[in-house]
Amino acid sequence: MKPAGKSWLKLVPSTPPRFDWTAFSPILPEISSANGHSSTNIWTYGLERKALETGQLPWTVDGVSHHFLDRVHRFDWLPGWIAGDRGDQAEALALVDAWIASHGKFDGFSWRSGPSADRIWHWMACGTALFRTDGDEIVHDRQDCLLRQVDHLEGLIDRGQTPRAVLRGRCILAVMAALQDDAGALEAALSHLDAAYGAQILPDGGHCSRAPEDLLWAAADLLAVRSTLEARDKTIPSWVGKWLSRMGAMLTFFQARDGALFPFNGSSESRADMVNRVVEAIDPAIRKFSFSPKSGYQKLERGQLRLLLDVGAAPEGIFADRSHAGALAFEVCDGPDRLVTSCGYCDAVNVDWQAAVRRTSAHSTLVLGGRDSAQFEKNAETALLSASGPVGISAKRLEEADEIWLDAQHSGYKVGFGLLHRRRLFMSGDGGRLTGEDALTRPVSEPEAEDPHPVTFDIRFHLHPGVKAEAESDSIRLETESGNRWRFKTSHPGATLEPSIYLGRGTVERTQQILLSGRADPNGDGSAPPNCVRWAFVRDDRV
Repeated sequence: MKPAGKSWLKLVPSTPPRFDWTAFSPILPEISSANGHSSTNIWTYGLERKALETGQLPWTVDGVSHHFLDRVHRFDWLPGWIAGDRGDQAEALALVDAWIASHGKFDGFSWRSGPSADRIWHWMACGTALFRTDGDEIVHDRQDCLLRQVDHLEGLIDRGQTPRAVLRGRCILAVMAALQDDAGALEAALSHLDAAYGAQILPDGGHCSRAPEDLLWAAADLLAVRSTLEARDKTIPSWVGKWLSRMGAMLTFFQARDGALFPFNGSSESRADMVNRVVEAIDPAIRKFSFSPKSGYQKLERGQLRLLLDVGAAPEGIFADRSHAGALAFEVCDGPDRLVTSCGYCDAVNVDWQAAVRRTSAHSTLVLGGRDSAQFEKNAETALLSASGPVGISAKRLEEADEIWLDAQHSGYKVGFGLLHRRRLFMSGDGGRLTGEDALTRPVSEPEAEDPHPVTFDIRFHLHPGVKAEAESDSIRLETESGNRWRFKTSHPGATLEPSIYLGRGTVERTQQILLSGRADPNGDGSAPPNCVRWAFVRDDRV
């Protein structure tokens, strides 16, 4: 639906209208040193690193992936350049003008909804520089191109596009209407925006994708709409505060003690400064809780130790296109230091890495028979691999005398193996000990397995790159970046340290994982080895 029944293209008369771009100030992260552009004209995304020749444009580089080009066309690097020295700003404006010359009318690849929404957002964030610093003709061309893209994006919003592009697109339309002082367009845009957030934000404040980073972007974008309405003296609808309050509470739930996010379900750590800015802008006195029933996470926290456990099934529809098969996986931090994690995720790395880290083996949980706990099937609507399941996932919690017990299970391996995975966790009152038990149980309602041969299993604990690990005779010694020392102990024979990778900080980093392998009895009741594996992380001064 076009605001007030008009095309955005009609908003560009011969003399460019004067939008008050100072009223739009979104919260954006600084570009990570691992990604984007450097002073030596080297462009890096994930493991792709390209040096440009003098005068060469980044979207004309040969030998790069479509993923690399996709990131370039989003212009997430633009705000950093505009905020830099005058040389960077001049080069940034020249690149915008070059992009308009080559792609400004239309391009099937760069004008897809995701890149378009991000590019428009970043151009608008740099509006005071893009649309006021040069002559009228250049300003007119830039603004004409911007509004063409807004018009195009509006036509894509209701066509099953990516969830993040839908929310950002609706935010763009609301901001543009506010900047124009078009009351009819603003009323319609805000109504659509409320519906979009209602479709993607869960009652507990989480995002339908179950990804903390998607929630971060949704909250940051809505904050930008709110601040624009305030700056333009527009009435802020009550639903804006309702959604922001819920999202802010969930963001604090997902924060590790270093301020950044735990990388669940297609999320990176994100930058702690951005997460903190978003949370503080919403409400500095946000409520705290230990269980998010709709999002499907449990939190255990005592002393300096904080743990989040994934006890939710994959979401439905397009929200599952980036979801991970990480049932009963957990992330642990000790104060500001991350200890146990997953292989993480990052948009900057290519699609092969993104697919690999969705597998169950990329998470700190149990894998049975080499299979994933969720099923991956092609989504006919989006042509992407969509996760589903596992069924029967649940958790029970008990707190007593400052100690926490958690008993969780899922039925993702019942079909094929007839076994349930049950994970029990105990955290001591001082946060100095985390004890766990992973059991594979055949329900009493199931007949005996037709094939009595043992089934292989692996239990993995992926360590954060900041952790140093060394195997000793009866334990594995761990040391965090701050020098905190832990030991991993288990009654299971053959615990080993193996290589692993981590994507949560914007590139592919080498790290290690603790691996416990065994062979389970398909008819076992989970009460004793080999179907029951006990382990513990203990502070070194308590061993």
